[in-house]
Amino acid sequence: MTREIPTIIRTSLQALATGMVLAGVVPPAHAFNLGDLQNQLGGVLQKASPGTSQQPAQRTAPSDTGGSASGNSAAVAALSSGEVGQGLKAALSRGVDTAVSTLGRTDGFYGSPKWRIPLPPALEKTTSLMRMAGMGSQADALDLAINRAAEAAVPEAKDLLVNAVKTMSIADAKGILTGGNEAATAYFKRKTEAPLTQKFLPIVRQATAKVGLAQTYDQYAGQAAQFGLVSADQANIDTYVTQQTLNRLYQAIGEEEKAIRTDPVGTGSALIGKVFGALKGG
Repeated sequence: MTREIPTIIRTSLQALATGMVLAGVVPPAHAFNLGDLQNQLGGVLQKASPGTSQQPAQRTAPSDTGGSASGNSAAVAALSSGEVGQGLKAALSRGVDTAVSTLGRTDGFYGSPKWRIPLPPALEKTTSLMRMAGMGSQADALDLAINRAAEAAVPEAKDLLVNAVKTMSIADAKGILTGGNEAATAYFKRKTEAPLTQKFLPIVRQATAKVGLAQTYDQYAGQAAQFGLVSADQANIDTYVTQQTLNRLYQAIGEEEKAIRTDPVGTGSALIGKVFGALKGG
């Protein structure tokens, strides 16, 4: 049995459908289908689950922490504070370099099935309707714009990430070393997420400002968010893209950290091999 959409929400959907016509997302020639558009949008927005966000494809993470710190406490304790600090900084610098160079280039996001940022769910589910109306090119333009924006933003993160490594305390280094596969990712988020958000937003905004669909989405998704039909983190295209970019950047750094923990000797660095090898009893 189909649930009745409350009048206030139906009115909001009518405004969304009308706005799409007025903004040129759906051309006036298709205005006679406005009722169908409203109904389809209502279904789409109801299916968009509030409180969820799009994440990049995740690798299945094992439950180990890259070596048992408790089981190899003697080996870890034998490391000097200088070795721990310099070893961690060398490893994390590698992770930052690799992540930034992988994502911060043409097609680092757009050309990668793993890292590509999708349109917000509520908008993604309307693209078939837009293509029926002959306006699929606008969705494609926005899709390209948000991923190109992410590619342009990521290199701007390097200085802040490198500074977070350089200013790491010995206590932070020891906590990351024995904290498992996600410890460095948590450290970078704590130290850089707020300033990187401010750094990325203008870059993303400049890219999306060139695509009319972005402004239309913001206007009406914001209204829908007030009724719980679109989650707050998806109600603004620039905020959504910025957060998705950061999520992927931190994940890429985390995967590099995990790879180093798995095979520290394979890095070719004697210091990294010694420090992370201690977790493995090497």
